[in-house]
Amino acid sequence: MRDPAPWQRRYNNMWLLSILLGVLGQYLFVGRPAGVSVPIFVTLFYLLFFYAMKGRMGGFDRWRGQSRMGWFLFAPIALLSITFVLFANDLFRTLNPIVLFILIVAQTMLLARGGSQPWHRPRFILEHIKQWLVTPFAHLTTPFHTMADWVNSRRDTSKARSVAGKVGFGLLLAAPLLFVVVLLLASADGIFMAWLNKLSSVFAGGSVRIGVNRFIFACCVAIYVFCYLWGLLFQKRKVPDSSSAELTPDGDPKLRPGVERDKFDPISAATVLVCVNVVYVLFAVIQFTYLFGAAEGLLPEGTAYAEYARRGFTELVIVALINIGILLVGLHFIGKGSALFERLRQAMLSILMGSTLVMLISAYSRLSLYEEVYGYTQMRLLVHGFMIFLGVLMAVAFVRIWYTRFSLAKIYIALAITSYVIMNFANIDARIAVNNSTRFEETGKIDMYYLNTLSADAAPALAKLWAKHPKYTQLEDILKRYEGEALERKHWQSWNLSYQRQLP
Repeated sequence: MRDPAPWQRRYNNMWLLSILLGVLGQYLFVGRPAGVSVPIFVTLFYLLFFYAMKGRMGGFDRWRGQSRMGWFLFAPIALLSITFVLFANDLFRTLNPIVLFILIVAQTMLLARGGSQPWHRPRFILEHIKQWLVTPFAHLTTPFHTMADWVNSRRDTSKARSVAGKVGFGLLLAAPLLFVVVLLLASADGIFMAWLNKLSSVFAGGSVRIGVNRFIFACCVAIYVFCYLWGLLFQKRKVPDSSSAELTPDGDPKLRPGVERDKFDPISAATVLVCVNVVYVLFAVIQFTYLFGAAEGLLPEGTAYAEYARRGFTELVIVALINIGILLVGLHFIGKGSALFERLRQAMLSILMGSTLVMLISAYSRLSLYEEVYGYTQMRLLVHGFMIFLGVLMAVAFVRIWYTRFSLAKIYIALAITSYVIMNFANIDARIAVNNSTRFEETGKIDMYYLNTLSADAAPALAKLWAKHPKYTQLEDILKRYEGEALERKHWQSWNLSYQRQLP
């Protein structure tokens, strides 16, 4: 039999490279905290992805901007990968692997399959979930078929090569069986277990348990990555018949003349918007009265300073989110009326956005007052950032009300990704330490217990504070904890700038 076709050799190489990625992955991650290992692994995955997708990039780019969005996602993916090298914030080190996985799946779908669904619509979310949760497991047998095909392709070649191929295939099949048998024997005999531990310490620098973890991790990564890429290459697409139809700014096909989605009557909708805005405008006037009068002692009678700052904050943010929903309904689900009603709709939606901005400013100010009294925490700073993000959304929405020639969903998704990356690089723990140190200098109040929960990102600010106030030995204990954590990260795969600065 002749050698496999070029495409078959590519699939064989994909499987071998997936195995290599699994082996390197276990070396980078098992038993080591994440650090420089993350951007290295992400880079290796993309090398495999581009090799597998050679000649397949772009796909059927039916929806405008699919490929552009795919290439854009390289920026947040690269920046979020680097955060594992630069920062030590525990919250983002927990969230970022999930966000990275979501963005990588979305990007690889866009680059490899182009236009199966518009990326800014809910249908893409369903396809996204199916792509990583269902499709890879539907191809679990494919890597083993690939190995079998490779062995069969060598049957009629030279005898030595044929024997070597069969032996290699036999070893691959025997590996899982040997793995189970060795574990059972080790559990049954303590001396055998001790011997295995010595052997594993020579080859892997750890115990049998770590060796087992490495083996499982490598197998899972290799099989999943290969099956995921296979699913990108061969998943069936449903291409709508209206491929030549004109698209709306949101990327959907325009409906045929005389066909319209079910929408609210413009008169009824205008009535609802007017009623809602009357309440919001009245609330905004009251907020201006107390918002700018609070600092002059004009708080409501019987209301304490901190109580005023805390009361109603959550409710204001929830109302702001509800108003975004009202805006989306007002933009997309109100039927066309006369020119007068159209202007009234735009005016009412603009007033709605203006009132929402007042609510956000009020909530932001309340939280700032609360922080001045009770100090700065990670949750409070994150909420500050979320409110700024909502304010930007309101500003974009105001433009969209009067200028309809762009997709609000696309802008919102891009802003959400950008905002999340900015929050990662805001170095929140360092800001908390700086702000609480400044507050301590002004009020003499500080929460040492909370400072002890911060990551090593806070070390520079806490070191300055301890230098100025050496009597606070709790600060010294915190800095020593950071140093101890840095010493534990002895493997190069876990290199991190925040911990590196703590080494003596």
